[in-house]
This record gives sequence, structure tokens and C-alpha cells, in this order.
Amino acid sequence: MIRVKIKKKGSYYEKVSILGHAMYDEYGKDIVCSAVSSIATTTVNGILSLDRESITYMVSSKGMTIQVNKNDRTTQVLIHNMVSLLKELRSNYQEYIEIK
Repeated sequence: MIRVKIKKKGSYYEKVSILGHAMYDEYGKDIVCSAVSSIATTTVNGILSLDRESITYMVSSKGMTIQVNKNDRTTQVLIHNMVSLLKELRSNYQEYIEIK
């Protein structure tokens, strides 16, 4: 199961961790993992293209962690959009994605 952990302070996103494997299909054919990876990578790349200092991120074999360094509107909107997309994906694949 993919576990998404969201840390907020008030209405501001501070950190998002995406860990695990969906186990929807075998490695390399898992459409749920592929969708989650695409959503997260597109968000990170979009934010970094606007301001390289607004976030830091770490990718490991276990997943990705995004740390928000600036609470500017654009970064917050893009992180919120990422979380909304992940929640939408979860609504179709509830047994493979958990969001806290």
C-alpha cells in the first residue's frame, strides 16, 4: 500500500511523504504506483521551475518526501493540487492508497 502522510501547520502544507508500493500489479506494471509517481514528480518539477528554494525533496527506494520551505501562494496551490489529485486517485483505488 502507498501511504501518503501530510503535515500541515494551520492551512499551510509543511511536508508530504509518499512511501510504499501499491501492489496493484507487479513492479513495472503497477498503474497506481505510476500515477502516484507522475503526480508527485510533475508537482515537484513545476514548483522547482518557478522557485528552486521553495521546496526540498528526497527520493529513496522507499518513496519521496517533499519539505515546503516557503509558504508562498504558488507553492501552496501546487502542493494542494497534488494532494487533491492523490485523493482523487485514492477514491478509485482505496485498497492501494492511504492518505493521512
